[in-house]
Amino acid sequence: MKQLAVLNKFFIKYKWLLLLGIVFVSLSNYFRVLMPRTIRVALDYVFISIKEYKLISDSVLQESVLGAVGRNLLLFGLLVLGFALIMGFFMYMMRQTIIVMSRLIEFDMRNEIYSHYSKMDLKFFKENKTGDLMARISEDVSKVRMYLGPAMLYFINLVSLFFIVITSMLSVNVELTLYTLLPLPVLSISIYIVSNIINKKSAVIQKQLSTLNSQAQEVYSGIRVIKSYVKEKQFVKYFDKESEDFKSKSLELARVNALFFPLMILLIAVSTVLTLYIGGIQVDKGIISPGNIAEFIIYVGMLTWPITALGWIASLVQQASASQERINEFMVVKPEITDVPSKEMLVATYDISFKDVEFTYPETNVHALKNVSFNVKQGEKLAIVGRTASGKSTIAELLVRMYDVDAGSISIGGHDVRKISLSELRKKIAYVPQDVFLFSDTISENIQFGLSKQVEQEVVSEAARLSAIHEDIKGLPKGYQTLVGERGVTLSGGQKQRISLARALIKDPEIILLDDCLSAVDATTENKIVTSLNTTLQGKTTIVITHRIHAQMNYDRVIILENGEVIEDGSPDELNKPGTSYFDLITKDYNEPPEHV
Repeated sequence: MKQLAVLNKFFIKYKWLLLLGIVFVSLSNYFRVLMPRTIRVALDYVFISIKEYKLISDSVLQESVLGAVGRNLLLFGLLVLGFALIMGFFMYMMRQTIIVMSRLIEFDMRNEIYSHYSKMDLKFFKENKTGDLMARISEDVSKVRMYLGPAMLYFINLVSLFFIVITSMLSVNVELTLYTLLPLPVLSISIYIVSNIINKKSAVIQKQLSTLNSQAQEVYSGIRVIKSYVKEKQFVKYFDKESEDFKSKSLELARVNALFFPLMILLIAVSTVLTLYIGGIQVDKGIISPGNIAEFIIYVGMLTWPITALGWIASLVQQASASQERINEFMVVKPEITDVPSKEMLVATYDISFKDVEFTYPETNVHALKNVSFNVKQGEKLAIVGRTASGKSTIAELLVRMYDVDAGSISIGGHDVRKISLSELRKKIAYVPQDVFLFSDTISENIQFGLSKQVEQEVVSEAARLSAIHEDIKGLPKGYQTLVGERGVTLSGGQKQRISLARALIKDPEIILLDDCLSAVDATTENKIVTSLNTTLQGKTTIVITHRIHAQMNYDRVIILENGEVIEDGSPDELNKPGTSYFDLITKDYNEPPEHV
């Protein structure tokens, strides 16, 4: 129960539902226990009436006795039926409180986990697989919900029923009660042993389920690559192997769970036999009545399901504990990128300054930036050029605080970005990353994604025109209302890049970061986009990250990165001389815009 202690805050939040549930459970069991008492009185009445009947020789009086017995038995039957109906009503109410409470807590838990995920930094998502994240918010929460609802309900019912039934049994005969309950210590020991086994096996099963989810998510996301390399059978075999492992682990748990039910039935049978044997002796001695034996047997029957359910409850609790432990593992992780109390962008200008910046990726230990320093004045266009893995994209990720620097500082308008509100910082920056991501929504909604409210269609169209995607969109069956499919699967790479660019431009940001966002665009379209950007980005602080120089873009300054270090920094005119890396980049043949077929 240590791992499940974190859920106590939800019990406090929904305490009235829980307390009402306990009351309804107790009332339900109270009326349940009245039924065997009524049956005991009815049976004793029948036995007494039979004795009286045998003592009467007058046939008229015998008929009168039989008539009275029939009428009274009908009344007893109606009384039992009435108790059953009242008991059923309270059972319905206990489900409407405790089970509803569990669903509300499930809702709160999923929201809490989702909110926690959204606050985590990029490092967290790089270190954990999407399938595993999804398994914890879906499968694991569902397991915990079973503890909060059914397990809690039946445990409360068990405790309440035990207290009421045993009190009733003790009031009749202490000795017979002790014999009837004699198998319970054996039950307790068996539950303790098997529960520990279930806990261990449940943790292994949930871990394997996460592996399956991660594998499935990865396969579906990369289905194009898998099909193009004809690897379907290989992945099917791998998934089959992992599924077989999951099945064998689940069967092991099922076998352990299966031990409970025969054991419970055996113990209940032993209690019934003891009740009949010891009760028969006491009836013969005149200590109790025959109706008491029937009453005790019904009590044993009442305890059959709760006692049998002990194993099921224990299994649910252990599975919930294993699942909650997995949830707790993520919930205790704190984001390394922390926000500041201020909710304002307290800067007068949008000058950008990198000063002696050092950064190493924590998940790979790659030293991406080494003593990098440069300045970009408000309204300037800076090109950051370098080969693959030279550290270009890292600069963009640090500026929007996907990571924080290891040493040095990054400032906007003279203020360290770590002292600026995260939400306001990112609102002022439009970032077009290398890895384009589109949501499973319409093109119009994807373009407007960064806005706080809906805008007129003409505004959306204008952003699309600036990124040279308007004509492509108009040619689609539903135009801007066309669904792009998961991750934009229905569009080409170049179309996705241009929609991503339109999404940035429509924000009308103060700072814009373009990270190699035209790599999948043909030369003619690229020239058209660059020409429009020269006008659109006028007066905005712009950083263009690229592996080659766009000749048509009017850059104010260029820096060349190599192995995470700035090797050249200056205006295009200053750097355009033989012997510089910049000169080599713009004169080499491979740097010319490629021909697209």
